[in-house]
Amino acid sequence: MAVTTVLRSIAILLLGSGICLVLIQTYTIATVVLLLAAFLVFLVRLEKRQLTARELILIATLSATAAIARLPFAAIPSVQATSFVVIVTGVVFGSGAGFLVGAVAACASNLFLGQGLWTPFQMLAWGLMGAGAGWLRRMPTWILCFYGAVTGLLFGWFMNVVTLLPFLETISWEMVILTYVQSIWFDVAHACANVIFLALFSRSWIRLLTRYRDVHGVLH
Repeated sequence: MAVTTVLRSIAILLLGSGICLVLIQTYTIATVVLLLAAFLVFLVRLEKRQLTARELILIATLSATAAIARLPFAAIPSVQATSFVVIVTGVVFGSGAGFLVGAVAACASNLFLGQGLWTPFQMLAWGLMGAGAGWLRRMPTWILCFYGAVTGLLFGWFMNVVTLLPFLETISWEMVILTYVQSIWFDVAHACANVIFLALFSRSWIRLLTRYRDVHGVLH
């Protein structure tokens, strides 16, 4: 309860600060502050459910797996298996676990690939990808592949905001369109990678994780 109160207080403080920054037209900092506020609001909702030690270890293990799954493909822009692990986690263990694994994996993998303004945006994007997957339990593989393709594209479009943030005060529609056109190949690569990994490995991973969930009674 104490942790929830602290998180809620910080979220309210960040929300107020973000609104003030918008009013004084400091848009770049305001965007990051409001993003952190939204992230904390989601954590407050998760905190209401007390996780057991076994569940925390499971989330940490899946987060580490998702983070490591990004590294072997680092040389190929936008191609990684992190999204696959995040989506499968959400499908088996629910939206809360999917969000946590996605957010932690983004932060952890950036310890190796580089932290920056993009990190909180990646944490939120992958977190929401995992949270959305929580609604896809018992769905056929082609639905998972379609979800992976759509979220792969949306991930890239959302991350384009990071590219545009430094130019918010002088931004134009031409700049926005050019940014999204230039990123389309990277977004498609991410979407295709998601489809391939989900088509090949989702069923086996879901069976394995579901068996673990049912045997140990975690994150039902």
